[in-house]
Amino acid sequence: MGATFDFSGHKVLVTGASRGIGYSVAEAFAAAGAELTILADDERVREAAAKLTEKAARPVRGLVCDITDRAAVTEVLVPFDRIDVLVNNAGLERLTPLQDADPAIDDTFARVMAVNVTGTHNVTRAAISKIPDGGRIVVTSSIWGKTAVPDFSAYVSSKHALIGMTRTWAKELGLRAITVNAVCPGWVKTDAAMRSLHVMAEKTGKQPDALLEEIVAAQAIGGLMEPADVAGLYLFLASDAAANITGQAINVDRGEVPA
Repeated sequence: MGATFDFSGHKVLVTGASRGIGYSVAEAFAAAGAELTILADDERVREAAAKLTEKAARPVRGLVCDITDRAAVTEVLVPFDRIDVLVNNAGLERLTPLQDADPAIDDTFARVMAVNVTGTHNVTRAAISKIPDGGRIVVTSSIWGKTAVPDFSAYVSSKHALIGMTRTWAKELGLRAITVNAVCPGWVKTDAAMRSLHVMAEKTGKQPDALLEEIVAAQAIGGLMEPADVAGLYLFLASDAAANITGQAINVDRGEVPA
């Protein structure tokens, strides 16, 4: 996908890029020639950076940082002189059923909101002074940011919030020609999505394969997407071709949810 675009000379930061969609987005930017840095809250990001370095034949930096810690985020971004493209992809997807009496649900709810909403705010706030006029911000929301499912109130709410933040920031940054857009993936074969699938299957008494068949059947185009299938939209939104697109939340879901 990266070969369609040329990001040579562009400094790109992708959060939540140790695996899943974030890794595939980072891989696509690396293939397109970007000067790439990836960030996540676990040491696997260093392994991911080493793997991307080998594939791209150019250095890719891997940084470990908990984006819910504002001071840590500010510190880790100090060495950056410029960030041409910021991809806010880091996120947490967990079950938070309202009627479950387990007190741990409250802690999970708080953590999901802290990572997905506050964390995205922290990174963008710390990075904005380093993003030049004409820069790009791309946020990973979800089709669940436009609809809802039972038992995932924290995740669904956070993804709705990210769309609101995207639209607000687009208005704020328009005079600097910085575009801000959200990507709303549908069902993608990631560890997080498959974990949620199994939880949903257990709650409904269905087999995971049977539930997945129902989900895929709701799509206009069949089959379950792989992380690489959504990466192209991120590159497009970060490219000159998308200079006049801002404040949008764009689905990449094989037609599952009407825009």
